[in-house]
Amino acid sequence: MTLFRFLCCRKLDAPSKSEVEEELSGIHNVRLFTYKELRNATDDFSYANKIGEGGFGPVYKARLRNGKLAAVKVLSAKSSQGVGEFLTEIKMISDIEHENLVKLYGCCVENDHRILIYNYLENNSLADTLLGNNPNNIQFSWPTRYRICLGVARGLAFLHDEVQPHIIHRDIKASNILLDTDLTPKISDFGLAKLIPPNMTHVSTRVAGTLGYLAPEYAINGRLTLKADIYSFGVLVVEIISGRKNTNTRLPLGEQYLLENAWELHERRELVGLVDASLNGNFDAEMACRFLKVGLLCTQDNLRHRPSMSTVVRMFTGEQQIDDKKIKKPVLISDFMGIKARTAQKSSESYGSSSGSDIKARSAQKSSESYGSSSGSDIKARSAQKSSESYGSSSGSDIKARSAQKSSESYGSSSGSDIKARSAQKSSESYASSSGSDNRIASTIRSEG
Repeated sequence: MTLFRFLCCRKLDAPSKSEVEEELSGIHNVRLFTYKELRNATDDFSYANKIGEGGFGPVYKARLRNGKLAAVKVLSAKSSQGVGEFLTEIKMISDIEHENLVKLYGCCVENDHRILIYNYLENNSLADTLLGNNPNNIQFSWPTRYRICLGVARGLAFLHDEVQPHIIHRDIKASNILLDTDLTPKISDFGLAKLIPPNMTHVSTRVAGTLGYLAPEYAINGRLTLKADIYSFGVLVVEIISGRKNTNTRLPLGEQYLLENAWELHERRELVGLVDASLNGNFDAEMACRFLKVGLLCTQDNLRHRPSMSTVVRMFTGEQQIDDKKIKKPVLISDFMGIKARTAQKSSESYGSSSGSDIKARSAQKSSESYGSSSGSDIKARSAQKSSESYGSSSGSDIKARSAQKSSESYGSSSGSDIKARSAQKSSESYASSSGSDNRIASTIRSEG
């Protein structure tokens, strides 16, 4: 079987029909469906049977000839996934089976059609239900949330520890966690998955994933490890327990970024305040805080401090204790992209409240720029923060005086809000242009729908 060879080779932009069929010929446990079969099963891909749509294309509910219900995932011509990811998904999941992974029934590669057929999961995704409009009106009790967190953890532990070579999913997020009739979670969408070769700690690859769940060190360096999945999982756990998306700009300023909010509450020993209010107090407070602490551990700046998924499972079940002293402030990709509103507002306030304080924002920006241009280095959010603080506190220095003079000249011609906008824009431009990351991030990171 050519699984490892295919995934470690550079993907062709547009594999021909013969190349696709050649790649599939080595897979003996995936059924090939005809396009006519799928047209009949979906009532000619009728709108009434459409159950969702992603970057790859639409998904339809189907009834196969054997009576089984299935989800038919159609790769559209405008798909951001591509034929390479289509093949990757088939090869990744065709040989593995686990209670917390979706089950692939087969595919269709007839003519130009690229279609995947999965087992049908009645209750959509966590993004549609718990974090969305919840069309099925599902009640996510505390026991249900516990089972979902534990199930996803077990599914990832299986991919990371039991499958050989180990699999990195690369896109763990709420919309890729599907729910069956009993609300058992199933990890789906393996189009971005990568293998970790034996005896290797990481692979270097283009950056792909979803902003908000994307591990910052991977986004900046392109060095992919199992810990990138663990970071994404940590964000997901905090979302499940709180019932909130990781970013929501409609909330008050101090509550827009979920991980930041969790850290602040943890520091005040009020972490229980983050638990979803819709539970009306019907939950185990000690266990809920334990899960939130695991989420914070999974999103640590230092990769070595993030637990393995098998360790996470033991922490969830109470078999392993959590050392609170190891929980530090989580790291956010937004720290490097200059997109956080609170930072921009504080910079604006600094302009108005102290003469020459323009140096604080500009120095922080310069620090961010130098961070962004550090090719291949481990860039730390805490270091950037300390650098910013030291710049802000360097009173009386020649640098401050010169910068203050320059800022005074520019400040006189523009309002504080204009400067705030320019700073955020330059920071964002700096991030996008940093040492090859413009191609790795701007064109490949998936936006959360």
